[in-house]
Amino acid sequence: MNLKSFLCIGIGVLAANSMFAQANILNAKIPEEIGMKTEAQLLLDNDKPLEYGYVGDRDILFSKMTWEKIVLDERANFPLYFPIEDNLGDDRKSLYMVLKENIENGTIPKVYADAYFTEERTMEDLAPALVMERVLDVGIDWMNAEGVTDTALVPEEYKVRREIGPADIKSYLVKGLWYFDKRQGELKYRILGIAPAAPDVNFIDSDDEMNKEPIGLYWVFFPEIRDILHEAKAFNNKNSAVPLSFDHLLNSRRFSGIIYKEENVYGDREVKEYVAENALMQLLESERIKDKIRNFEQDMWSY
Repeated sequence: MNLKSFLCIGIGVLAANSMFAQANILNAKIPEEIGMKTEAQLLLDNDKPLEYGYVGDRDILFSKMTWEKIVLDERANFPLYFPIEDNLGDDRKSLYMVLKENIENGTIPKVYADAYFTEERTMEDLAPALVMERVLDVGIDWMNAEGVTDTALVPEEYKVRREIGPADIKSYLVKGLWYFDKRQGELKYRILGIAPAAPDVNFIDSDDEMNKEPIGLYWVFFPEIRDILHEAKAFNNKNSAVPLSFDHLLNSRRFSGIIYKEENVYGDREVKEYVAENALMQLLESERIKDKIRNFEQDMWSY
């Protein structure tokens, strides 16, 4: 295959990828036709997430499990946070909404209570962490006056309901494995799990900052949801015609993360457990762990 043919194929692939932004937007005669792909586009739309290569246990010369926190206040992490509105269309959703909707419709079959994926959770189990419903004082007075004991029978105007939404997600927790592949001769990274983190729904609107520390709502096994994240697109600020998939964004580490835990002999204790009440020293400890991992690869090529 000559260079000209190779370039033509490459341009064709890029053209097909560009259709993901808003399919048929230039040919639509009514708003409902935006996003409806033609037969030719459907034939080209057969891509899948790039498969992970097989890595044998004997090929791993070194490995270190880490847990990172992706703080969504940082500009580099905005593609994971925005949009926080629900009225921008099916092709413009935040990562949290992608996870939430696919969990609710069963496309993501399993969610877990922790990062070790040992205890499964159902939507009924997750409800107390995602939704808060409280009866107001006037509602309690109404219950006493009517002799009602079941809060489900209380009229809606006497209740307050608060649900965790995209705007409430403060960070993502990511579990991943750094490993040195001796066949490839390089240090690599593989994401194993991800969890959205938000303040406790019962205290999210209170003024008590002590109870507003983000906590992981649930964990999802990352390799299991790669097809879903490949179909969901994050906004590309440099070129909206070529959006990035969440799968590509996360696997290529196009985010800023802080290591808050590494596997260790002390039961995988977190950094804040042995570097207490000092945010600066915790940040420096996170950087020390990163340097320790990176230095292994550098030392492999030192003579």
